[in-house]
Amino acid sequence: MADPAPLPAPVDDRARCLYLEILEAGGRIAVDRIADPQRPALDELLRTGLLIPDGPAGSYLAVDPRLVAETLGTEMNTEAARLLNRAERLPGRLDPLIAAYESHARPIEPASCDVQVIGREQIRRRIAQLVADCREEALTAQPGELLPGVLEASFHQELPVLRRGCRIRTLYRPRLLADPSAIRYAAAFTEAGGEIRLLDEPFRRAMVFDRCTAVVPAVEDHSRAALILDPATVATIVAGFERDWARAERVRWDLLLRTAPTRTAADQIARLLAAGLTQRAVATRLGLSERTVAAHIARLREQYEAETLFQLGWLMREGGGRD
Repeated sequence: MADPAPLPAPVDDRARCLYLEILEAGGRIAVDRIADPQRPALDELLRTGLLIPDGPAGSYLAVDPRLVAETLGTEMNTEAARLLNRAERLPGRLDPLIAAYESHARPIEPASCDVQVIGREQIRRRIAQLVADCREEALTAQPGELLPGVLEASFHQELPVLRRGCRIRTLYRPRLLADPSAIRYAAAFTEAGGEIRLLDEPFRRAMVFDRCTAVVPAVEDHSRAALILDPATVATIVAGFERDWARAERVRWDLLLRTAPTRTAADQIARLLAAGLTQRAVATRLGLSERTVAAHIARLREQYEAETLFQLGWLMREGGGRD
């Protein structure tokens, strides 16, 4: 994580040098001792409170910087509290405009523009807007790598959509089972009303909102996205999603989470196999399909160099079942 940017100095270098000179002179300086080039520095010190006029004698007195820091800190805290209060009241003051915005149709682009290519800096902003405007259904196909921070941000973005009655369906690759934090996300998402299925075959990244607008990668590195409004093209993307959705597997995320919230699905399968459960029993216990369990078992057999399921269970009992 990058270090935070340093705070700006309360006074500039010229003012700091003048303050140090005044301290060297005993903490007080007469007005006539200040040269014209030092006047801006003098004004800076007076503005921050590091110098104060010293009575009618025509001189200035240095102030303890700790007292200045306390005073400035109090003023900053007061201003921060005032801004926070304004921020909390801002959504309520915009309620009439929000209601007006939501009551009118809002074409994202002119009707004549069926496809628009947008850059990386615009993608998140556009998707956030599409999610906020979604009223019936969002379809998402996510075959790529998953990052915990991204999943958490997605959940906070999707939760209000689910609460207002929209349906959200998401396709992932089975690698979702390899991350306990992803399993926790999936359990929370499905408990809130969302739907997640896993597809163990190649599919393309896509998002579709209300079957009217689609977002797909425009280049291989996903640095640019195509925003598609053409009805025929959107319908084709939806048809591909529905085909993949029908082939994808359901998972009982709540069972996976309750069984071992800090384990991956592969770890849980290995543990149950080592305990002597059959492939079908493991699938039932974890809420997975037998096909998913069979794929994990195939990888475990290769890892343990086991020729049979019985031999795999025996080897894993001897090796601790990957605990």
